[in-house]
Amino acid sequence: MEQTQQPPIKTIVPSIIRNIMSESDHQSPAFTSPKMVVKKILAKSQSEGDGATVRRAIGSRDLRNLDPFLMLDEFSVSPPAGFPDHPHRGFETVTYMLQGGITHQDFAGHKGTIWAGDVQWMTAGRGIVHSEMPAGEGPNTGLQLWINLSRKDKMIEPRYQELLSKDIRRAEKDGVEVRVIAGETMGVSSPVFTRTPALFFDFTLKPKAQLHQSIPETWTSFVYIIEGEGVFGSTHASAHHVLVLGPGDGLSVCNKTSEPLRFVLVGGQPINEPVVQHGPL
Repeated sequence: MEQTQQPPIKTIVPSIIRNIMSESDHQSPAFTSPKMVVKKILAKSQSEGDGATVRRAIGSRDLRNLDPFLMLDEFSVSPPAGFPDHPHRGFETVTYMLQGGITHQDFAGHKGTIWAGDVQWMTAGRGIVHSEMPAGEGPNTGLQLWINLSRKDKMIEPRYQELLSKDIRRAEKDGVEVRVIAGETMGVSSPVFTRTPALFFDFTLKPKAQLHQSIPETWTSFVYIIEGEGVFGSTHASAHHVLVLGPGDGLSVCNKTSEPLRFVLVGGQPINEPVVQHGPL
């Protein structure tokens, strides 16, 4: 997005690099120190781009940034609205489509479309100019996450990694389903390489299901709820809330309702460097 194809060179990482080792045990939490919610914020709608609407969960006045995460938007866009040409530099953008599609076109003339369930992981590095416009007539919705790059990586060449829905690793156990965008859990891992070590899991809990998910203790982590409601640690929360997690080595989640609960769990290793940000740069 502006607060924010084929790529210039479509990079396929030659080997799977596992940045984290994360396990899930649905029966009993084996956490030394369970994570609790330390901040709960409702992502409010705002205008962005050219006639588009986003719910900004990270990057707003309520939660400016969350090292290493700079921004999280849940976006919705229909023609003729969109995100015309805009620059990015110094971080990675992760676009995860929930419904419809988005067409990306960069300053070098490369173009591609991602559809519902697809992921584009773009490393802006030293800089790129691109547009993101709706590919379908109906609502085109998704999540876009910005992950900061360390000082040593800020001037690397831009590149893309695209992960189609059919290639995303999945697992299911005891009423818990997961799509592994980055990292590893429930015995499956993603091939995506992240410059800043990170995990990104899309969980769906069936009614009455429970999840006990380990998370590296020194990492920053948060939850964003896509639909439904549940109990995260000891905090009840519903759709469009972002939940910042405190210290600890794992999170317990329970769906006590009769409807599915869907959320993303995201974590990353803090960079611990000053953030200088102006719009999409």
